[in-house]
Amino acid sequence: MKIAIDVSQIVYGTGVSTYTQNLVEALLRNDKENEYILFGGSLRRRQDILNIFSKSQVFPIPPTLADLVWNKLHIFPIEKLIGEVDVLHTSDWSEPPSKAFKITTVHDLYSFKFPKMIHPKILSVHKRKLVWVMKESKRIIVPSQSTKEDLVSLGFDEKIIRIIPEAPSTVKVNNNEVEQIKRKYQIQGDYLMSIGVTPLKNTDKIIKAFHLAMPGKDLKLLIAGRPSNIKLEPERNIRFLGYVPQDDLSALLTGSRGLVFASLYEGYGIPILEGFKCGVPVVTSSVGSMPEVAGNAAALVDPEDTRSIADGITRILRGAKGFIDKGNIRIKDFSWEKTAQMTLDVYREAKIDK
Repeated sequence: MKIAIDVSQIVYGTGVSTYTQNLVEALLRNDKENEYILFGGSLRRRQDILNIFSKSQVFPIPPTLADLVWNKLHIFPIEKLIGEVDVLHTSDWSEPPSKAFKITTVHDLYSFKFPKMIHPKILSVHKRKLVWVMKESKRIIVPSQSTKEDLVSLGFDEKIIRIIPEAPSTVKVNNNEVEQIKRKYQIQGDYLMSIGVTPLKNTDKIIKAFHLAMPGKDLKLLIAGRPSNIKLEPERNIRFLGYVPQDDLSALLTGSRGLVFASLYEGYGIPILEGFKCGVPVVTSSVGSMPEVAGNAAALVDPEDTRSIADGITRILRGAKGFIDKGNIRIKDFSWEKTAQMTLDVYREAKIDK
């Protein structure tokens, strides 16, 4: 089969970027039977896409134009750019028309569940795209049962939805690498990690819970990620690291006393698995997909309750070894090879559907 995959989103440093890059790399490593056509659209970041996938076809189509042509007008079949294909796998932003067996990945429905937390233009894009996904996609891939249920509540046919868990991209590093990263970021002493600086990531309550759990203790909270739609003032023992590259994140997590990831909602929650992979205890939320991902290996808390988050922090610090041992067992269930194989099985459904 000829399988076309939209890789436009790999350059943005998001969870969708990580998913796309790792999935495609695993497919190319493990599937020698099918032909893969990677394509993307960008005006300014063409070379960035090619630096990751050198054989991609990158067209001068910025996201705004893709939304207009493919989501609003829904004209110009993808075959006019890439030729005839058997399977078209789209994700995240635009939904071009095609005669191929169409598959899309829906990572989460947060823009629908928390519309006030997202820019109205972005919300409109996702709404337009999902209209075409509902009408035309033969299969929809989601990372969790929670996201499947979110889609079904919007009227999607559950019979075409396939749950395929994602995997972490971090690796546990050695002590020398931990010391190097601490020097790079000028970190002294022990610290907890948190990932994401947005209202959805619950940053303000996580900070309050940290202070509640840590009075008089010499421990810092390091928060990775670019702030988005949130204003936070500098506070004692709180450090905002900004964007952190994946390699740095592995070392920062490995060197930490634990990860606090108490989001209000996640379609999946890869940072939970990244914490397990790096061998640290994890606090996460008891809502959405997060308990599904964590299993029994994390301290589950109510993200709306600061005291609950604080108690979770106390639990992972006091019982770190037990949580680490459970995380080491849990993480064995996840790999990009497994994700790629399950995705390939969905591609093969194109043959059965004919």
